[in-house]
Amino acid sequence: MFEAVEAMLAEHADLERRLADPAIHADQATARKVGRRYAELGRVVSAYEAWRQVSDDLVAARELAGEDAGFAEEAERLGGEEAALAERLRLLLLPRDPNEDKNVLLEVKAGEGGEESALFAGDLVRMYLRYAERHGWKTETLDVAESDLGGVKNLTLAVKGRSSGAEPGDTPYARLKFEGGVHRVQRVPVTESQGRIHTSAAGVLVLPEAEDVDVEIEDKDLRVDVFRSSGPGGQSVNTTDSAVRITHLPTGIVVSCQNEKSQLQNKEQALRILRSRLLAVAQEAADQEAAAARRSQVRTVDRSERIRTYNFPQNRITDHRVGYTAYNLDQVLDGDLDGVVTALLDADQRERLAGLENQPG
Repeated sequence: MFEAVEAMLAEHADLERRLADPAIHADQATARKVGRRYAELGRVVSAYEAWRQVSDDLVAARELAGEDAGFAEEAERLGGEEAALAERLRLLLLPRDPNEDKNVLLEVKAGEGGEESALFAGDLVRMYLRYAERHGWKTETLDVAESDLGGVKNLTLAVKGRSSGAEPGDTPYARLKFEGGVHRVQRVPVTESQGRIHTSAAGVLVLPEAEDVDVEIEDKDLRVDVFRSSGPGGQSVNTTDSAVRITHLPTGIVVSCQNEKSQLQNKEQALRILRSRLLAVAQEAADQEAAAARRSQVRTVDRSERIRTYNFPQNRITDHRVGYTAYNLDQVLDGDLDGVVTALLDADQRERLAGLENQPG
């Protein structure tokens, strides 16, 4: 552990020197990258310094306790504090998700179940909006298609939050990355006249939002089509060809946006979504050998297995990946999602710690 800490201390000092050089700020992309790494390592440096100080105090307290029993209680207190700080340092040394500090694109799509599925997808969107509000994150709807009864056929939401200097597991991507998959609902639909419980589903896809420096897109690789927007909108939305569909020819990925009033705005939003999807594809290809370790991070919304069930008659929420069950579904849908999110983060942390401990040497 200490060899890794020493390497990080040296890297942190080197980055500090680089950031003090005005020349680095001529390239903003490089400056941002260096700044993020510096902030990430800063957490390790602070944790190490705190542990080192308490560890030194503990040695002194134990020496004094050997001469005066009155110091035994202080030595015991410092021993507990030292152990807690050592554990925090150990967790900070775990390999960090490279997307941890990125903003998030959250896509919610209605699945099987017709209008009821679209209504449930709308419930999920409101849940994520309220969860973001509870954490002080900003949200932006990039594209949306609504159903006849006010549900959501599909919606793309950008979630932005404080990243630099945030604690591990405290950023939007860290807390939302395990939301990707099939969400199943069991309830009596508003369209059901006989009170029967129906099961339907909606899909969620979570992508780290790519920056310009992450993915390079060439104009020759794009086919851009324009068409007339459909659904609710302002005066110009349904009367002009403002909607945009972009096809990335090398991969066949298609993105369309019709939420904005101008063709240019819709094209910018579509490129933003396309860039993040291409980043996800590139990462998935690069990580195929370790696909099992990333099984919960990036999912397609058409996968058959469910990750979570929302049972309205029992007011129950169950996450099938970690066996989490709670009977506060009404609160969860109102944005109180931290219970299930924390259970997922804890399970992931245990798995990564086990992997680290099982490494040879």
